[in-house]
Amino acid sequence: MASRGLPRALRCARVAAPRSVLSSALPRPALAKAAAAAVPRMAINQQPIRGLKSITFADSTETVYEREDWPREKLQEFFKNDTLALIGYGSQGHGQGLNLRDQGLNVIVGVRKDGASWKEAVQDGWVPGKNLFDVDTAVEKGTVVMNLLSDAAQSETWPALKPKITKGKTLYFSHGFSPVFKDLTKVDVPEDVDVILVAPKGSGRTVRTLFREGRGINSSIAVFQDVTGQAKEKAIAMGVAVGSGYLYETTFQKEVYSDLYGERGCLMGGIHGMFLAQYEVLRERGHSPSEAFNETVEEATQSLYPLIGGNGMDWMYAACSTTARRGAIDWSSRFRDNLKPLFNELYDRVQDGTETQRSLDYNSQKDYREKYEKEMQEIRDLEIWRAGKAVRSLRPENQK
Repeated sequence: MASRGLPRALRCARVAAPRSVLSSALPRPALAKAAAAAVPRMAINQQPIRGLKSITFADSTETVYEREDWPREKLQEFFKNDTLALIGYGSQGHGQGLNLRDQGLNVIVGVRKDGASWKEAVQDGWVPGKNLFDVDTAVEKGTVVMNLLSDAAQSETWPALKPKITKGKTLYFSHGFSPVFKDLTKVDVPEDVDVILVAPKGSGRTVRTLFREGRGINSSIAVFQDVTGQAKEKAIAMGVAVGSGYLYETTFQKEVYSDLYGERGCLMGGIHGMFLAQYEVLRERGHSPSEAFNETVEEATQSLYPLIGGNGMDWMYAACSTTARRGAIDWSSRFRDNLKPLFNELYDRVQDGTETQRSLDYNSQKDYREKYEKEMQEIRDLEIWRAGKAVRSLRPENQK
């Protein structure tokens, strides 16, 4: 898209889309018609059965569960005899734990005593001896054991935790990693307990923020093992209890495959790689850091991506200039054709456990945090993100 440098970046923060993207030649009625045609993406048929909503995504009909069917009072009744033992207080543990507490449920936290997570939990109002315990004590007290430790930590601690997850308890995960790749993680779940999953589609901080806003994050639910015949209902109830708005059914295997694949691809790794490639070419061809950053990251994240997220890609095409539209359509197929083999290679590596082994090997090293911090510092020092820091400081909301 044609660049106008830094001034346009400032305008992008003020308006819905930059003038270089939205076509001044497209009449408002035509734009409204395009938007209206683009927005409907699913047909919703309300079912008389409690907790069910049949939704058609493209040509596939799925059942979706929603928060409205599980008000706070119903959750409290459902879990009235349970102690929810949340193990680990990282991003997901923090968000899910605080939401459960706000729902009025009997939730306790289990972390290493006097460690960093223990201190953070105390700051968040968890009380030692009342609802904050060491891991072993929490697991013993819990009827629903929520294993929210990191993937590597789940593997390392499993020999000590497994004997405490006794018959009649429920084992809960937010990622299918450990049980799906049990040959590598050694997390072989007991045969006499329900094993369920609730996987929020976002960080624990987002889970918490959306819950406090009265909204709710989308989450996947799955059942790995159903001993009682009630595992699925537990998964749905837990999904709402931790802060979900809508719940989509999947399997442990599909959840972990799609998650590992997505975060290495378009969600994080792939998008960062594409940012770097475009920025470096612009810089090598004589463009300034501010211009290269604005054209690569600022316009994408502040203007275009939110519009695509809110209305869809077809809406974005309909809303842009004829020049931008033609170029984007032509080049999208070339990017797809060149990138699809790489994405297939990535999926193969996820499916065969290569990526799992890489994560376990790296994240279980004693100096993992030091190595990670070194990598993060290298990213911070990249010119693109140093330029970005300066550009972000000029956004209207960051002006003092």
